[in-house]
Amino acid sequence: MNTNQIEPCRDVEDAREEAKGDSDGIQEVPNEAFLSLDEDSEAAGGEWEMPEEFVGSIATTMFDSPSSKDGSVTALLPQENIDEMSSQALVRINSRGDGRVYLGAVVEGPFAEPDGLRADATPIVVTTIKGGLLTPKYHGRAQIALIGEQLEDGTIVPPRRRPKPNSPAFLLSADESANILNIRGSLRLGLAEGYDELPVCIPPEKKSVLPRHLAVLGTTGGGKSTTISGVIAKLQQAGTAVVLVDTEGEYCAINDPTEDPKMLGALKNYGLSPGGIDDTHVMHLVGRETKNPSHPDVSTFALSFEQLSPYIVQEVLNLNDAQQDRFFAAYDVAKIAMDRLGIWPRKGNTDDDKRLLDWDEFEEGYPNLTLQFLYDVVRQIAAIKAKDDDPYLQTTVLQTNQKKLKEIIEARQTIPAQKFSWFALIGKLNKVRKLKVFDVAGIPSLNYEQMLQPGRVSIIDLSDTESPQIRNLVISEMLRGIQQQQEENYQTAMLAGTNPPPTMVFVEEAHEFLSAQRIKKMETLFQQVAKIARRGRKRWLGLGFITQLPQHLPDEVLGLVNNWVFHKIADEGVINRLKKSVGGIDASLWRTLPALAPGQAVVSFTSMYRPMQIAVDPTPCKLLMVD
Repeated sequence: MNTNQIEPCRDVEDAREEAKGDSDGIQEVPNEAFLSLDEDSEAAGGEWEMPEEFVGSIATTMFDSPSSKDGSVTALLPQENIDEMSSQALVRINSRGDGRVYLGAVVEGPFAEPDGLRADATPIVVTTIKGGLLTPKYHGRAQIALIGEQLEDGTIVPPRRRPKPNSPAFLLSADESANILNIRGSLRLGLAEGYDELPVCIPPEKKSVLPRHLAVLGTTGGGKSTTISGVIAKLQQAGTAVVLVDTEGEYCAINDPTEDPKMLGALKNYGLSPGGIDDTHVMHLVGRETKNPSHPDVSTFALSFEQLSPYIVQEVLNLNDAQQDRFFAAYDVAKIAMDRLGIWPRKGNTDDDKRLLDWDEFEEGYPNLTLQFLYDVVRQIAAIKAKDDDPYLQTTVLQTNQKKLKEIIEARQTIPAQKFSWFALIGKLNKVRKLKVFDVAGIPSLNYEQMLQPGRVSIIDLSDTESPQIRNLVISEMLRGIQQQQEENYQTAMLAGTNPPPTMVFVEEAHEFLSAQRIKKMETLFQQVAKIARRGRKRWLGLGFITQLPQHLPDEVLGLVNNWVFHKIADEGVINRLKKSVGGIDASLWRTLPALAPGQAVVSFTSMYRPMQIAVDPTPCKLLMVD
């Protein structure tokens, strides 16, 4: 029905009877007057019929007002159509007069407004207070954001003009909406809000989608874990290698189907089934425990000091300027000692010589250098500068060659002398050394070739690691190793004329690793992440940042992200900051963030024509809820 539709005229005979009445002193209306009305009606075309171009329309565009804004139009709809239109619904507007076709999305409303009166008019207020017994007729008003103009061949281009007033608007079907929004693909995120059945999907096999990095943001309890576990399940099925840094141990049981009654009920309601994720592997640091020791594939790993760039180590240890000078001086002494003692590079070994030439100290540590070796070198230097007795060195080769080590140290005139900074450096290195996670005999480091196999899900369980320094060192080493392995996979695939298996790395509690305050002091670490982010897109390597404190993520990190999942965010200051980093999300969606229920989210992916609010699919797998 169209807003131009008018009330059918009362039956003429009824009008005549009313006109006769029995009121005293009132003259009866002559029959000739009614006959004249009948004749005029017939001459005008008879009973009113809806114009053909309005048949099937749900609303009609309104004239613009002084408060109108570019890119949106106001539409009115009759009372009986209000329930058929919902927020985010797509409509097609056939502009009258110029024949243009516009596509739009409902971004506000529909709101109910009384016909011919203001909503706060006295008669409306009075009847509402009295229980609405005299509720007047009303209509709906909706604000429609124009998302494009549809050409005759179906192509959608940016709108250059506006629909004419009094143009019909037609509600698009779920199938038409899916085509226009480009929300088709094998990885389903959930259902579009405002539709009974409109799945929102993305194509993970496209290089322009997930390798372009993802951020999942929202307060605690908003549904981030449900979103991530569901995405991982579908990525695994698509053959993507997934690596997840789990700081709370929440994902260590995703190999089992969910047992949560609420999740089971939600799955049933969605027509989905519970199920664990295949090919999952849990890894935890040596000397630490995992949240799920009953997992069928649990392994222990140690950190390898030689894998860590000295610049990243000094940043993570938060060394001041004086301590940094001593750290790098000791690092140089350690390299010279390894060479003089024939540890590395080995004499006559051409492979070692080539690796030495290719070594980049900003990317990795000195080959074969252990934390204990460096610690012993620092202690020996400190003893010489403090004129103390020689310390006991735990590294066997240095024990037997302590005199030669002292000669190397004494020959270097540039080593800083102030002893207290040396002692402070010893304290920081010893604090990390005592954790016994570096260079542990018999315990392997992470095997990146295995981790990056298609369809494998590797969970790095750091829940039993309280030290943020160790967590950051693990993440740093892992990212470097994954990037190096993916580079090798990419080169191999290029020679074979194929694409490498896609890899996705998720970092939980990303604000602890890359907070704004932290990256100011950890420039090398951030540059490593930025390099992975930039090169990863070309190598089928994507990063996923997950955090409940998006306000701690710096603009530099937000600038690396192209795909977004926003769960509930109540802080208006955070939302305003995100608006500056995330484009293409209209104001109506930003306004929904503080009121999102658990499981609801606003999603924006590079494959989608416009962002949408969705109900995220419930996760089929088991999550360990951690207090």
